[in-house]
Parts: sequence; structure tokens; C-alpha cells
Amino acid sequence: MSRWIYSLLLMLLSPLLLTWMGLRARRAGGRWDVLDGTRFGRYRAPQPAAGPIWVHAVSLGETRAAQPLIRALLDRGHRVLLTHLTATGRAEGQRVYAAELERGVLQQAWLPYDFPGATRRFMQQYRPALGVLIERELWPNLIHAAQGAGVPLVLASARMSDAALRRTRRLGGLMRRAYGGVARTYAQSWVDAQRLERAGARQVSVSGNFKFDVQLDQDKASRGRAFSTQLGSRVIAIASTREGEDQAFIQAIRRVLGRAAATGEESAAPLLFLLIPRHPQRFDSAAAQLQAAGLPFVRRTQLLDLGDGGSSALAACRQATVLLGDTLGEMPWYYAGSRVAIVGGSFAPLGGQNFIEASALGCPVIVGPHTAHFQQAVADAQAAGAIAQVADADQALRQALQWLDDPAAAAQVGQAGRDWVRQHAGAVARVINGIEDMLAQRAA
Repeated sequence: MSRWIYSLLLMLLSPLLLTWMGLRARRAGGRWDVLDGTRFGRYRAPQPAAGPIWVHAVSLGETRAAQPLIRALLDRGHRVLLTHLTATGRAEGQRVYAAELERGVLQQAWLPYDFPGATRRFMQQYRPALGVLIERELWPNLIHAAQGAGVPLVLASARMSDAALRRTRRLGGLMRRAYGGVARTYAQSWVDAQRLERAGARQVSVSGNFKFDVQLDQDKASRGRAFSTQLGSRVIAIASTREGEDQAFIQAIRRVLGRAAATGEESAAPLLFLLIPRHPQRFDSAAAQLQAAGLPFVRRTQLLDLGDGGSSALAACRQATVLLGDTLGEMPWYYAGSRVAIVGGSFAPLGGQNFIEASALGCPVIVGPHTAHFQQAVADAQAAGAIAQVADADQALRQALQWLDDPAAAAQVGQAGRDWVRQHAGAVARVINGIEDMLAQRAA
């Protein structure tokens, strides 16, 4: 398919695509600005100063993955333009970079829809010195507009599954030219690099995964550990759950509690399950499911209202079976306060979610069978003895309880996770060095 045919089809289908986007925004909540002029590359604000490093992080996961890169760019004195396509990504950027937005060293914007005129006007408005696309966010007209504006592009922390490669190759020359329009590609693994080259990427090297370089909030981690110690419960985190997984784990928790009551094991140190949905629009539905299941629960926001680590918050938590994690940006608190972490997104065919933060904090990790987005990381972590992979929610809880009953084994897995994360760090430094090399070449 040619880019012109692609653009024509995009224009013809745009009413349907915008309707779908509007429905998605209504379901998800938050600020989407689906029909805002900036989504079409039309700007009322004056042009900002030219020359920022443009980082595109499409959604929540990519925004979090890009955090160590953006921090490193800011630390080296670069101005940053951060773009998103989803409300969750934008909200996370506003939360994490509030101080930088206030100082004007970082600016946020919507990435426009991939219409030729919109992407061309985006480049004219912001005039970036260089663009960094996180993981696998390539749009044909965006790449073409960057080339026309003389903006070199980097694809960083890039990954590609077999399924993604098949979809890409079905589009023929359209996506091959798009991948070929990226000046440098930094892959997460050798397997990703090989697939990316087959997709048409050039100047491909293996830098590793940005998620290994994440700088965790140690204050939140310390407070999470202290809260768990004061609480005295055995805490199991069920983190980053996605559609269909909450109910599976709620029913699995009921079965665990039922077996404990039947065998008289409820006199042991009490269990507390942390249920942490991936997206904020699902917090209320998870609460409704917990209520329908008859499981006593308390929301994390309620604990914060009660004074977080105070006696009232501890008392509320001791009366609950489940703590519903309905906050953003607190994964260090949740993981550090847990003895075991079950990481969702992998118990339904959704590709898995990032488990590296839990391993970095020394928390033994359990994942489900669906980990296509983290295939190499899961294989490497298993080889290092840092995680366990199971078939379903019931097996996950059984494995978690085994580790609770064998603290030495759990500690060994947790330490293996810490070591594994430490060994794989350095992706950001490799990409930053490449970016500054490209900027120096451009200046010369």
C-alpha cells in the first residue's frame, strides 16, 4: 500500500475513527480533546522556541517507560516536548513533570492524528531538533512529515512481537518505508532487533529496555514497608490488572479464604490482598465487584484521607480483606509493602504488564501465561530465578501462599530479581549517548 492510498483511506474513514475515539474517551474518562484543533495540527498558541527534544509516549505505559530517558535529557540541559495520544498518558505526564511544566523546560502536547496536513503543521509549530518514539509508535504520515522537516527520528526501547511483525508486513511497503524513515532504532533485545530489521528498520542496535533504568520513589517505598510492618498482615499485591482479570482474582481470593476457614487456618497471620487495576477508569468497577463478592475492602484513597500511616488508617486496613489500589504513581508503595507481587495483564490475552518495578524492589513476582509484550524479559527473569509463571489466578495465589509459608525461598527469588534488574540497567545511557551524537552531527 502506498502512503497516498493510506492517507485517502484515513480521510474516508475518519468519521468512523473519530466516533470510535469519542466512545473510547467516554468509557475511559479523563481529558481526551478528541475534536480539539491541536489534534488536527491547528494551533492558536504562539510558536514555542525551536529545538526541543521531542519524546512521543502514546499512553500510560510508554509515559512511565520514558521517564528515565526524559529525566536524563532534562538533567543534561535539554528542553523536552512530550506528546501523547491518550488521556492516561497525558495525565501521568502532568503528574510526574509538574515542576518541569511550571518552569517551562518541558512542554506537553497531543500528537495530532496521522493526517498529512496535521503532522506537517505539528512539525512547523514545534520545530523539534530530534524526535524519540517510545517502543513501537510509528505512523506513516508522521514519519514523512519529520523527514520533510529535517527532523531525525529515533525509535527507542523498541520491541516487536511475531504477531506485530506479521501485521506490519501485511501492510507491505507502507510500514517498511515508515520503519526505514527512522534514523536509528534501539531494540530491547536481539530477538526484537531481528524482527525490527525484517520490518524495515535500519541502523538497529540492542540497547535494552528503559524499564530497567526506572528511578523508583524511595520515600514511597520506605513508607510502604513501614505501613506493612505496622499492619502485621501478610500482604499479596495483585497489580496492574486489566479487563476480565479483577473478577478472576476476586473469585480466587474467595476460594482461598473459604479453604482457610474450612481447615481452621484463619488463625494464622491475616492475609491482605492489594487489588490494583491498571487504569483509573476501572477503579469503581473493581470496587463494585468486590462489594458484590462480599469481600470487605478499603480504598487506598480512604487510607490517605485517614492519615495514611496513622492508627486510623491501620485500623481500617485490619478490618479489610482487600485494599483497592485506586491511586496513580504509588506502585513503589504497593510493591514495597508486599511480600509477593502477582502482575496482571498476563492472565488474559493482553500481552502482560511491566513487572520490573516489583523485581527492582526485591518483591518475588508471579506472572500469568500471556506475556507476549515482555516475552524476552520473562524468559530472562525465569532463567535468573527471579519470577514464577503460572496458568491462572488460582495457581498464582497458590504460588504466592507457598512463598509466604517459605520466607527463605521468597527472599531468594526477591534477591534474584534485584540482581537481574541491576544487570540489565544502562539502556537510557546508551540511547542518550546516541541522541547527543546525532545532535552533534546535525550541528556540524
